Amino acid sequence: METKIRAEWDTLRSVAIHRSGMEMFFGLLEPYASLYERAFSQNGAIREHERLEHVLKHEFRIKVFRLRDTIVQAAEQSQEIHDRLAKAAHDVIEVSGNTADIKLARGELEKNKDILDPGHFFDILLLNPQIELESEKGTRMIHLNITEKQPLSNIYFMRDQQAVTDKGIFLSRMSKPQRRREPTVTKILWDVLGAKIVHPVTEPGTFEGGDFIPLKDFALVGVGDRTNESGIEQLLKYGVGFDEVGVVHQPNHPLIPTDDIDPMIDMHLDTYFNIASKGVAVGLKPLLKGAKVDIYSRKGPGEYEKEKENTDLLSYITGWGFDVVGITTLEQLSYASNFLTIKDGTILAVEVERDIKDVLFNLKNKAKAEPERYGGLLAQAEKDYEFLKNESEFFPHKREIYQHGIDAYPMVLKNLTGGYGAAHCMTAALERR
Repeated sequence: METKIRAEWDTLRSVAIHRSGMEMFFGLLEPYASLYERAFSQNGAIREHERLEHVLKHEFRIKVFRLRDTIVQAAEQSQEIHDRLAKAAHDVIEVSGNTADIKLARGELEKNKDILDPGHFFDILLLNPQIELESEKGTRMIHLNITEKQPLSNIYFMRDQQAVTDKGIFLSRMSKPQRRREPTVTKILWDVLGAKIVHPVTEPGTFEGGDFIPLKDFALVGVGDRTNESGIEQLLKYGVGFDEVGVVHQPNHPLIPTDDIDPMIDMHLDTYFNIASKGVAVGLKPLLKGAKVDIYSRKGPGEYEKEKENTDLLSYITGWGFDVVGITTLEQLSYASNFLTIKDGTILAVEVERDIKDVLFNLKNKAKAEPERYGGLLAQAEKDYEFLKNESEFFPHKREIYQHGIDAYPMVLKNLTGGYGAAHCMTAALERR
């Protein structure tokens, strides 16, 4: 399978997604530590994800690969994949207790590898179970404690474990420990599909796919909390062949104090900027103006030279001939820019109006707890809400969207977005033609 993408507006042909299971349950036990924005209904999230898959398959005729199903089916048909999956699962399990109990438990794991279902091993990779055994005198008098250590509760955001570039799959190394193991799981999928991996990011580099946007003649990549300078260096050397790359420095929201920034507000480039067609971008202009761009020109294979002058993202993108549809702070916080471009001028967007009340409620709680940090942001968001109601222009139902001929397909994703992302984050675009 050839996985190469040159432009975000080329027609989407295939994607990979993941429908969460028990790992989301554990994430919802402690949303903040799980990198979620807020609590939400897991049942509601699953129904929304089912609808998302249906729309991709049947409305837009896109081939959809489900992470779990594709890997499990391959393992059922191939002993090699089955053994690889079983070994990966056994490698993550930690067993503690006395020497005899550990030996017995490890022996059972090995003995049963051809008996247990591939789905069993896949779930082990997601949940990362840690087994603690404590024996007392008597037959099978064992205290069994099983804990889940950093379950992969964010893996349904399938954009981030890789970037699909003009060369192939550039495999991520995630910034946060909660997500660090995710590319190990998704790599099995790429191998099953026969997708070319051009480079896996190595330490000390970090890189996440939500920071990468290909634009035919050039590409944008964000650097900041999730993607670091080493990750950028590896991308330029191994991952891309575009004539020019704009490295976008993550901006701080101007309403957040500079001595107490919150990088989660715009954690990835696609959380405040996106491309709707080959001539139209969407973004929060104050952040675009605040985002410094370093420009790198290609001098040869794997060789880029940084130009002396830099600019800001708004000037840079308009300099390439793009019109920018501005969104409000509240719309940006409600994932307006995190849409999925289906083809040139057609986007799968969040029905922002259905997200706003949950986003405002969460922001009010944050402002109550930390008024100096979030008070200004809340005031602006509430002002934006009144404006949007009066103008009846909640994204994507905006005058400029219609004027630019953008065909928007809005979806209600109010639960799924509680994890801190929307349609763009939840889909790994594999092929565009």
